[in-house]
Amino acid sequence: MKSYDSISSFISGSVWAILPAKMDAMLDVIDARSAGISVDAKTAEMMAAANRRAIAPRTHRSVGVLPVYGILSQRMNLMSAMSGGTSTELLGRDFDALMADESVESIILDIDSPGGNYYGTMEIAEKIHAARGSKPIVAVANSMAASAAYWIGTAADELVVTPSGDVGSVGVLAVHEDHSRANEKAGIKPSYITYGQNKAEANPDGPLSDEATDHLQQSVNRAGETFVRSVAKHRGIDPATVHQAFGQGRCYGAVGAVRRGMADRIGTLESEIDRLANAKQRARGRRTIATQRRRLSILSQ
Repeated sequence: MKSYDSISSFISGSVWAILPAKMDAMLDVIDARSAGISVDAKTAEMMAAANRRAIAPRTHRSVGVLPVYGILSQRMNLMSAMSGGTSTELLGRDFDALMADESVESIILDIDSPGGNYYGTMEIAEKIHAARGSKPIVAVANSMAASAAYWIGTAADELVVTPSGDVGSVGVLAVHEDHSRANEKAGIKPSYITYGQNKAEANPDGPLSDEATDHLQQSVNRAGETFVRSVAKHRGIDPATVHQAFGQGRCYGAVGAVRRGMADRIGTLESEIDRLANAKQRARGRRTIATQRRRLSILSQ
């Protein structure tokens, strides 16, 4: 159970850009695993393999499609087998590979995610944003791009929302679980031997002190302000507009998101693949016609 304890500590000790309901669901799963309620090793491997297949990049004609599915974290490891998700580190590698592939003329981020951990999100978003102008990059909320996933989606040239989709949840959170009553019932009395007076603050075996709460709030505020500034830069607006008009943690449907400037237009993954592929075909056709005309002009002289 130690592995699940370490995941629980990671969740409690991190800042998350994720839907609160998904955070609760993750903690419920971890509590169940820690209590011995788990799937067998074969089933776990099958789940992990299915997740690897789901997030593998693919190519449709000249369009590279990069899935951004499930919980986002810098390094998924056991969490991937437990609930599925995407490593932002591997996502960056796959994105670089599509950018370097000469047969891939445009890229779509196929996003269906409630968000994830703050670590690694800014880095992959900045990588995508820096690549603008090299190839067309379109993010499609298919069907959810929330929190960290929305942050990443805004880094593309355009953010498109499927008609039934939702985007937003601009904000971050941190969770502290106080296990002291459960420990008391179980007859457990943890002792922390530390060097540094704040080393064990925010541990799960007791309530948060006022000082620890203030420190955690400062971390959340810094992460949230970074989130807002990045989205503002990606969308070409000022941070105050993001803070005031983008819901402060709420998600919006396709129509509302476009109306608020949170997304560019409504469309489906399939329509975007067709649009980008056909645009390249039309451009090649125009170049071919222009070349033929130049040749005819030369021959006629």
